Amino acid sequence: MRIAVTGSIATDHLMTFPGRFADQLVADQLHTVSLSFLVDNLDVRRGGVGANICFGMGQLGTDPVLVGAAGSDFDEYRAWLDRHGVDTASVRISEVLHTARFVCTTDADHNQIGSFYTGAMSEARLIELKSVADRVGGLDLVLIGADDPEAMLRHTEECRSRGIPFAADFSQQIARMNGDEIRILLDGATYLFSNEYEKGLIEAKTGWTDEEILDRVGHRVTTLGSRGVRIEGKGEPTIEVGCPEEDSKVDPTGVGDAFRAGFLSALSWDVGLERAAQVGCMLATLVIETLGTQEYTLRRAHFMDRFTKAYGHDAASDVRAHLS
Repeated sequence: MRIAVTGSIATDHLMTFPGRFADQLVADQLHTVSLSFLVDNLDVRRGGVGANICFGMGQLGTDPVLVGAAGSDFDEYRAWLDRHGVDTASVRISEVLHTARFVCTTDADHNQIGSFYTGAMSEARLIELKSVADRVGGLDLVLIGADDPEAMLRHTEECRSRGIPFAADFSQQIARMNGDEIRILLDGATYLFSNEYEKGLIEAKTGWTDEEILDRVGHRVTTLGSRGVRIEGKGEPTIEVGCPEEDSKVDPTGVGDAFRAGFLSALSWDVGLERAAQVGCMLATLVIETLGTQEYTLRRAHFMDRFTKAYGHDAASDVRAHLS
């Protein structure tokens, strides 16, 4: 099963200011603020939902195809993804724009001042999925993740017109999309991914009920935070899967991307929706125990030991051969 993932590619530049922002603000001069903070450290992390999902799939050995746009500064990031099993040959490199970047400073009270530069992400709309499919010998599924909104719409329409199954995954972009755009993006999706809050937002913005949405998608996959995930399909029994026990809770950033990576990988193994949800939850647990979205290491024996403890020997026997 050949899976392409469209979505953002970005780097996060995270800094820590040892003081308090509030102490630097003068109440009657807020209309003309000019401040510079001397920070203690700089943490540069690889990110972007498309790259995060593909990294996880690469860790699981499923050779994902990353589809997105980056700048000429992407070389080091590309090498990292290539080393971890991601096909980056379909990433568009902008001639004029840098890779998308989030720059954020956090003070001693955990207040934050941040900026997000979309940069080359805006050129994702220029990527044609047909050229990607031709290069890799066809696509069995395209996950359309958070990206340039116009790119998301164009990729969805191309999947429909070419008969390529697709998964809709709006995540961060749902806040800026209107009901008409969301209806276009989900109608006919093989899978619709969201968390619980996004589920309610999708229904509110589209004006469609849960039942009406289930009429328009193959399966609705709703992540429930620490309670795991729920999978619904029209006329099918609901599948609910819990999360494995965490060794620690370090940072939740990227947990949703990791779940999708595990879920999609298990789909490519043809082990069923329940097993796919279990693999997704196990991979998400590794991420929540790690600082950074692509800093975890998947050790096969360790993964299977914890997977077996969480889901039992029958589930483990279905999955183990695919991780060898």
